[in-house]
Amino acid sequence: MSQRMLSSVLRARPNVILRRAATPALTIPHRFSSSDSHSQETFEQFSDRYVAFFQGAQDLFEVQRGLNNCFAHDLVPSPGVVEAALRAARRVNDYATAVRVFEGIREKVENKQQYQAYLEELKPVREELGIDTKEDLYIS
Repeated sequence: MSQRMLSSVLRARPNVILRRAATPALTIPHRFSSSDSHSQETFEQFSDRYVAFFQGAQDLFEVQRGLNNCFAHDLVPSPGVVEAALRAARRVNDYATAVRVFEGIREKVENKQQYQAYLEELKPVREELGIDTKEDLYIS
């Protein structure tokens, strides 16, 4: 008798599992957007946010993450943001990242005149921190 009960229990059990799977739970989809929190941010607020971020960056990972996020936006960072990023890169003792900041600017600007304007405005900071551009390092 016990074997008979066991076989009937085992046969009945898959049906219970199938019935549970056949009735989906009611779920309400929720959409998240990464741009919701900064959708109305002005250029000045953007600049202030990244200057503060780079001033507080304590290691190379933070500096590179901040640069990646900053350059991912559809705008060229202000010279104040670039200066803070350069100082952060030198603070964590990573010269290569400091040089790469200027490569990022060169890619983001629309023309060579804008790039030259950035270089001229940031020349005192470059001289103070001892940062050369890629063009200065690899003269052909």
